[in-house]
Amino acid sequence: MKLINLTILVLMLVISTINSNAQSIDNQKKTTVASTQVNTLDSLRANLADTLKTTLSDSIPVDNLDNILSDKLDSMVHTWYVQNAFPVDSLEKAFASDTLQRELPDSVYISRLQNLDSYISLPYNESVKKFINFYVNRRKGMVSIMMGLTNYYFPLFEEALARYDLPLELKYLPIIESALNPKIVSRAGASGLWQFMHGTAKMYGLEINSYIDERNDPIKATDAAARYLKDLYAIYGDWHVVIAAYNCGPGNINKAVRRSGGKQGYWEIYSKLPKETRGYIPIFIAANYVMNYAKEHNLFAVKPTFKILTDTIVVNSYLNFEQIASVLNIPVMEIRQLNPQYKRDIIPAKANKQYVLKLPIDKVSPFIDSQTQIFAYNRDKYFPNNQIVPVRDEHGRSLYFDTDGKKKIIYTVKTGDNPRSVANKYKISTSLLAEWNHIRHNRIKAGQKLTIYLEDKTSEAAASTKRATTDSLKAANANAIAQKQLESITGPLTFNAEFTFYTVRPGDSLYTIAKQFAGVSDLEIKLLNNIKNTRGLMIGQKLKIPIKA
Repeated sequence: MKLINLTILVLMLVISTINSNAQSIDNQKKTTVASTQVNTLDSLRANLADTLKTTLSDSIPVDNLDNILSDKLDSMVHTWYVQNAFPVDSLEKAFASDTLQRELPDSVYISRLQNLDSYISLPYNESVKKFINFYVNRRKGMVSIMMGLTNYYFPLFEEALARYDLPLELKYLPIIESALNPKIVSRAGASGLWQFMHGTAKMYGLEINSYIDERNDPIKATDAAARYLKDLYAIYGDWHVVIAAYNCGPGNINKAVRRSGGKQGYWEIYSKLPKETRGYIPIFIAANYVMNYAKEHNLFAVKPTFKILTDTIVVNSYLNFEQIASVLNIPVMEIRQLNPQYKRDIIPAKANKQYVLKLPIDKVSPFIDSQTQIFAYNRDKYFPNNQIVPVRDEHGRSLYFDTDGKKKIIYTVKTGDNPRSVANKYKISTSLLAEWNHIRHNRIKAGQKLTIYLEDKTSEAAASTKRATTDSLKAANANAIAQKQLESITGPLTFNAEFTFYTVRPGDSLYTIAKQFAGVSDLEIKLLNNIKNTRGLMIGQKLKIPIKA
């Protein structure tokens, strides 16, 4: 009996040991499989991240975009208001050498972007990181000054965006479009805070002519931009695509959609977009980050030494900025800064077409009190016979230069340069150079970027040839039309080989001459003698008079 019990006990121990070993082996297999799966997943994630980083880095011309952003910031710093209202030491820091700080871990940027709770998604990638560093490190001084301008412009943007129920994050678009410089003009011809192209501006009701460009009017351009963004969203329904379309135009977006096989998402059509537009969303995300986390990077807004508190006055007659400046003792450049939509220092207002003048709030009451004196000041000089005429300097040269259709170049000031030497180099007046670049006290410095507009000889010659061809075609068409009109009345023209000649006398006209010959009309005489201007008959001129068959 004892032997049987002992045998059963041994068998139970053996079975238990076998089960334990099997379970151990099974657990090891599961652990190995799980570990392999985790490693594979991590590898896939790493490869995907590396692929995305490589794709974004290789596809976006970062250096080119850096140069574009730098030029915009540079133009902002050289505006009259910035040069006069910001401390000198802040301006010097703006042009100081690049300062590089320790980069933060990616997890910090990701966490901060997620905490913004933005209505427009703000994903993070290597390109976003590069543009964040561009703003907080490489152009830190300029960004501090730009932040000082936001107190003036952001309320305008926020009001318009709220009026059309748009995300307030869109207020950061002008930071990357214009660096908050309302007079900036891009290489492609876009102008103003919101960088409207001519055609789009016209489409949204902005007035553009020889005297006014409402693309540069902060209030009207902002309203037009909000309406444009709302229309784009109604088309695409994706804010990333809308922002890209704002940059490169709906036409390029539609091409990218077709080339991507009908895909609609921004990151799905990303590779088919123009190169600069590929960097546009990362710059927008970077601008959102910097404006919200500036202090975390020791970046603080530089406050202007004087604030622009303004009010508006309705003007209903021609008015030159010089008239206002002389009577109210205010710099012309300040009036220009507040009214960037007027291209020639002239408000082309009439009784039936009024315009708005913006002035510092402390100058509004004096303007109202002295209104009669202001409009009468040197009236004959600025508006002889109450007509708008170009104002000229002491050498008879126009003080204003219409930049539309002109070739724009950027000149980097070299050591030893001065405004006169640069102006002579390009055969332009020093006053124009100072006007375009807001040069004060005849001072420029090495490294400064100067904008210069030149006559495009190629375009001018092409335009001249086109005009000549057009005029020739118009003349031929006019003669053909006239002949058809004549034939519709008299039937086909049939002349004998012989002509009667008539000598033009004082008081003659084609009509009175034709009345002297039976069956001949003034139109026949005009066509036969190739007369273009019926009022240009000269006494003694010989005219062929047809002898009708």
